[in-house]
Amino acid sequence: MGSPLVALGDFSFKYRGYLLPIAVILLVLPSPRLFADPAVAGTIGFVLAVIGQAVRVGTIGLDYIIRGGKDHKVYAENLVTGGLYSHCRNPMYVGNFFLLLGLAMASNSWVFALVGIPLSLGMHKAIVAAEENFLRNKFGAEFEAYCARVNRWVPRLSGLGQTLRGMQFDWRRVVMKEYRAGFDWFSATALVILIRLGQASLLDDNQILTAVMVLVIAARFVLWFASRQMNKRTPPATAGA
Repeated sequence: MGSPLVALGDFSFKYRGYLLPIAVILLVLPSPRLFADPAVAGTIGFVLAVIGQAVRVGTIGLDYIIRGGKDHKVYAENLVTGGLYSHCRNPMYVGNFFLLLGLAMASNSWVFALVGIPLSLGMHKAIVAAEENFLRNKFGAEFEAYCARVNRWVPRLSGLGQTLRGMQFDWRRVVMKEYRAGFDWFSATALVILIRLGQASLLDDNQILTAVMVLVIAARFVLWFASRQMNKRTPPATAGA
């Protein structure tokens, strides 16, 4: 019998796609500023978002775990323990955390930070509880052994270089799986930075930051278009779990 946290995780897993619309609502609510200068907020937010996106790209490129479950429920065919999963049991969620933290900083909003971050952390904690409950029931001792050697959240950095050198990175899979949607948290962060700078009439005073954000959004649409074209062909084989 699952715990209330597992039940909440199953619910959160099914409706986790609504987190981005909630973030949009939080962005438009009036709020005191986190930083006096929106450019400082944007720079910090963008750096954090880059870290999060890099973690997600590394995770997918090295050893892909099928996202989305099955029929909107937690599901896995195999226990994936390679790539970044050999250093952290939830690297995708770690990447998500940095992306959300980056968006929170870029929003320069105390309301977003105080509501969005705890909400996201709570949802991901519940989802992980549901996923671990499923994996423990399905893989038993194999999953317990994996938990014993790999942390749930804090990545183990030792041996990371060897992992990166020892595996073939699949850029095609990254483009097809990570950029299939038209927009995401990373490009949303760039857009929010531009909006905040525009609202403060600081676009001309921060031309480099502005240009980088425009390039990020443009590159995001190029990758989305490339993903659409690639997905029209035969998709590559992926490691499942």
